[in-house]
Amino acid sequence: MSDETVLPIPNLSLAQHFFTLITPSLTNLHENARTSLLEGIKADNMAPYYRLVTSSGALATDAALLESMDKANEEELKKLDERLAEAEKTEGESEISDALKARANHLTRIGDKDRAVAAQKLALEKTPGLGSRIDIALTLIRLGFFFGDNTLITENLAKAEKFIEEGGDWDRRNRLKVYRGLHAVSIRQFKSGGELLLDALSTFTATELISYNDFVALAIIVNTLTLKRVDLKKKLITAPEVISVLPELPILGDLVKNLYDCHYAKFFVALATLEQTYLLPSRLLSPHTRYYVREMRILAYGQLLESYRSLTLESLSGAFGVSIDFVDSELSRFIANGRLHCTIDKVHGIVETTRPSLKNAQYEKVVKQGDILLNSIQRLSKVLY
Repeated sequence: MSDETVLPIPNLSLAQHFFTLITPSLTNLHENARTSLLEGIKADNMAPYYRLVTSSGALATDAALLESMDKANEEELKKLDERLAEAEKTEGESEISDALKARANHLTRIGDKDRAVAAQKLALEKTPGLGSRIDIALTLIRLGFFFGDNTLITENLAKAEKFIEEGGDWDRRNRLKVYRGLHAVSIRQFKSGGELLLDALSTFTATELISYNDFVALAIIVNTLTLKRVDLKKKLITAPEVISVLPELPILGDLVKNLYDCHYAKFFVALATLEQTYLLPSRLLSPHTRYYVREMRILAYGQLLESYRSLTLESLSGAFGVSIDFVDSELSRFIANGRLHCTIDKVHGIVETTRPSLKNAQYEKVVKQGDILLNSIQRLSKVLY
């Protein structure tokens, strides 16, 4: 285990509340988000973050509150600066490092991004212990998540991985998996992200980044899309961590179990409910909602079509609990984009599956890549000559 307590700073739940308030379609959640956001800001005297939030119109400005938070922060920062000056004069490297980390953590807690990042980087330079350096890198990653700064996240993920390779302990290795998994999901690398989340399922301790229930929910959502059906039950449905949380997240149980059991009409209902109640309101998953829903539909259609050489549009629409026109429209789009291997005989109302030849696929890939290479050579020759 790590030798220091990991502080839950900055408070990432506040970034979610802020996202809710600036999303017009989530007006039904605004009242609770407004209350929780203001309480969290007051609790940590987050004057710099309060200015950011009020400038967007998410909260109304309270001049008296802002003044009191500024005053409290000035007093705290004065104490921390005095402590640092004393350490630099009379104490050793370890005490100076502690004073720098305390100052950096204060700026991180109050949401002063630029000063917090600079202070954490200074603390990283001056801190000798490998474990503490990993913790600082993880704090910088959380700052990146809090402010939606992908560059800050990727830079410090690389640093944290380097430190871990130099000799990070078991607890910090497992924490880093969660950070990497969350980042991968945020940039739509669902397969690699899902694998990392699954790997960390039984050893999860990174509550400073995401709550346990939200972590398990995310692991279920991502891996339902990326796992093969044979692995879905083995790695997800029967996992003790998933079983323990599903009673609190019934919609996710409906999603994964109905897909596995081929109850497609119920699966479509669960997917639609998930979209409205979990994907769209999520700061992390909202940008990927349309992609996720589309890919899940393709997955379900493909899973059913694999079992038959042909079936009628009527039976297909009945299996999914939707109209024939809806199925016809969706399948046509997915077939045209090369996502489903089947053809529609509209005259007879039949969908016929076509098993793609591996050799033909490899041939088409070689031809396509050859065309790209020739075009690149032609462009290069024009530049050179």
